[in-house]
Amino acid sequence: MKITVVGAGNVGATCADVLAYREIANEIVLVDIKEGLAEGKALDIWQKAPINQYDTRTIGSTNDYSKSAGSDVVVITSGLPRKPGMSRDDLIGTNAGIVKTVTENVIKHSPEAIIIVVSNPLDVMTYQAHLTSKLPRTRVMGMAGILDTARYRAFLAEAINVSPKEIQAVLMGGHGDTMVPLPRYTTVAGIPVTELIAADKLNAIIERTKTGGGELVKLMGTSAWYAPGAAAAQMAEAIVKDQKRVFPVCIKLEGEYGIDDCYLGVPVVLGKNGIEKVIELDLNKEEKAMLETSRQHVKEVMAVLEKLG
Repeated sequence: MKITVVGAGNVGATCADVLAYREIANEIVLVDIKEGLAEGKALDIWQKAPINQYDTRTIGSTNDYSKSAGSDVVVITSGLPRKPGMSRDDLIGTNAGIVKTVTENVIKHSPEAIIIVVSNPLDVMTYQAHLTSKLPRTRVMGMAGILDTARYRAFLAEAINVSPKEIQAVLMGGHGDTMVPLPRYTTVAGIPVTELIAADKLNAIIERTKTGGGELVKLMGTSAWYAPGAAAAQMAEAIVKDQKRVFPVCIKLEGEYGIDDCYLGVPVVLGKNGIEKVIELDLNKEEKAMLETSRQHVKEVMAVLEKLG
């Protein structure tokens, strides 16, 4: 098995490191436009193999996609990171061009690959990759829900004082302030979370989750990378190992939830064929209203991309 990660910045390098450490594939290829960056980080990860005891070979390449040929999964992290005061929408013009070029190169050398998009603004960059690749929607997806859910679960684990391993949750919608956390589908070892935490504290955690990315940007001056990189690696693992994991991921909806032609996060089953099933939850009136608000926001950003051509 072979996985390529395009973009050797913080997120891409973290993703490659997690993939190598967990021995998800035989070969991990890092590609970046900056001279020597991918080669250096791939070499560093490879030199860690004797210490952490893994066999996965990591290879770096400066803008040479021929080394990625035959990849089973490609993770696209390329693009400018957010900076303080910058919204995800501000990134669209530049990053759409980057994702388009990257996707063209990916498809040229790995036409059978499944593509995972991490670049921001996430939902519309998934749209861009899907348009460019012309692949079925089941083979082009965005990584957002796993990251957002992880933040939500981490905050809950801290507040309830339990292991994050015990918490299961679902989030839907766009990646950003209009995401839709679903407390009704949140449990702690099977116990509804509403039985373990007061409503006001739960609502505060939900609001913190919605702005979780911005919180880190304010603290560090740049976007997060450990959790996003690990989340993308988890998706790649589910595909490569045909695990049939249920994750919230960004996909083009075609009638599910009464929504058509919009890229939103929904729970799906991930396996060797990519997205093998879209799971439709029975949302209540309030949840449907929040999802509609999220849809409207994503469609607005999609419209910006369409105007750019």
